[in-house]
Amino acid sequence: MQAGGIILYPTDTIWGIGCDALNATAIQRIYTLKQRPDSKSLIILLAEEKDLLQYIAAPPPRIFQLLKEWRNRPTTVIYEQAIRLPENLINQQDGSIAIRITQDRFCKSLIKALGRPLVSTSANISGMPAASSFAAIHPDIKDGVDYIFNYRRKDDRQRPPSRMIKLNPDGTQNIIRE
Repeated sequence: MQAGGIILYPTDTIWGIGCDALNATAIQRIYTLKQRPDSKSLIILLAEEKDLLQYIAAPPPRIFQLLKEWRNRPTTVIYEQAIRLPENLINQQDGSIAIRITQDRFCKSLIKALGRPLVSTSANISGMPAASSFAAIHPDIKDGVDYIFNYRRKDDRQRPPSRMIKLNPDGTQNIIRE
């Protein structure tokens, strides 16, 4: 990933395609592989809550308290005013970014080893259903990445995508996906 590679890996929810979230070229490779318009932004994973301060200009009030309340379920939060991230990762319409603080030990280790945030997008062609297991991932996705992790390949438990919440500047919340 440090050289711009993209990976296929199990996340705290479903299998994902990932790369160094600070590498615009690798991010573009993911858009191409997924056949996804780059106008649709991607999610990034962070290992620690404090890392939010590096990528959000003005964290919402009480955000750290809310994140603690949401720890029991993977939750992706859409934040206003993304900073220090490549343009093709940020929502071009409103400058927001979707971030999940992962609780999964494997994902945390991967992020810490990379030393940067990790892109996390479902391992599917855009518009197709998300794969519920490694076996269900389309061969084009498997062939299109540079590395596939062996971890959890045989795990066929159904894992839903993360809950997605948009935090508004006034402190209100919109649930995008429950």
